[in-house]
Amino acid sequence: MLRHAAAASITAFAVLVSAAPAGATTRDPVRHELRRIVAEDGWPGALASVKGRDGRARDLTAGVAELGTRRPVPVDGQVRIGSNTKTFVAVVILQLVAENKVRLDEPVETYLPRLLRGDGIDGRHITVRQLLQHTSGLPNYTEYLDPDDSAQLTRYYEPRELLDLALAHPAAFAPGAKWAYSNTNYVVLGLLVQKVTGRPIAEEITNRVIHRAKLRHTYFPPVGEQVIRERHPHGYAPDDTGKQIDVTDLDPSWGWAAGQMVATPSDLRKFFAALLDGKLLPTAQLAEMRRTVPAEGSVAGAGYGLGVISFPLSCGRVAWGHGGSIPGYQTRAAAVEGGPAAAVAVTSQPTTDEQNERVFKVLDTALCQ
Repeated sequence: MLRHAAAASITAFAVLVSAAPAGATTRDPVRHELRRIVAEDGWPGALASVKGRDGRARDLTAGVAELGTRRPVPVDGQVRIGSNTKTFVAVVILQLVAENKVRLDEPVETYLPRLLRGDGIDGRHITVRQLLQHTSGLPNYTEYLDPDDSAQLTRYYEPRELLDLALAHPAAFAPGAKWAYSNTNYVVLGLLVQKVTGRPIAEEITNRVIHRAKLRHTYFPPVGEQVIRERHPHGYAPDDTGKQIDVTDLDPSWGWAAGQMVATPSDLRKFFAALLDGKLLPTAQLAEMRRTVPAEGSVAGAGYGLGVISFPLSCGRVAWGHGGSIPGYQTRAAAVEGGPAAAVAVTSQPTTDEQNERVFKVLDTALCQ
């Protein structure tokens, strides 16, 4: 049985750092932090991609690519990026807003008639903006998937199945009443993109975002594809005993528009930098994206905009980005306006708040250099 969001002791693994000459850790604090979290938190592997204020980009690794070997993590290897997918979807929606094909404050009912109906749920009273910002009150379908069912990892889910899981439960709150993260919002947004454009969400993301941002190692896996295409570290999830189970190959359809994509850390870094630099959205839509509400339970001081999170850094700057967690991988990526950009990935599931905090500290260190 795979372990899910429960505290566990994770066995520490030997640390291998690619191309790390003597003294490198003192000269590069990000490399030092990567080595530390692998040694202290027991991640099988860790990756980072950083572009500093000086414009210099570098890709770093620690740990091993596969347990039971001494093979180093491939530099800038592909990983599953989970909920970072949401920012890609949000960019597509806001491009459609700029094209006058979607309105942010229009009810979902306008685009998807009679789709959202349930106990306290009515698409006539939920707006597109509320979906993007997680203020819709829609219940989170991932709470009703069985996290201990390993068969779930290879099962294919239709998007409508995911939505039906959510709609079988009452609304979490009235639309607009508060903020609460729900993957269901982005399943609905994926369906909305497909209805408005008449094309698959994967195709719209590829043409409108991936190609425009020149992301050469990023993709939305097609139906049935369970492998990661290019060089990649293996991903693991701890079972009830704390043993790491290899979950590299899985069917990501249960994440769909809320979390299905694959990318490298450098592509994630480039994506958020391009977004913040105004290369993917017109000025008006980027401004809408950056209108935030307090995101309670997230990083201290964080705000959630339209598919993007703002959060303060230890050096006083403000970063904009997102994170993602899916069996096998956790990723965090962000950029500072006119400044650094970075992405960090680890190759297992966190089981404690402290592990999450230390991964975030690597990102903070990278963005504060």
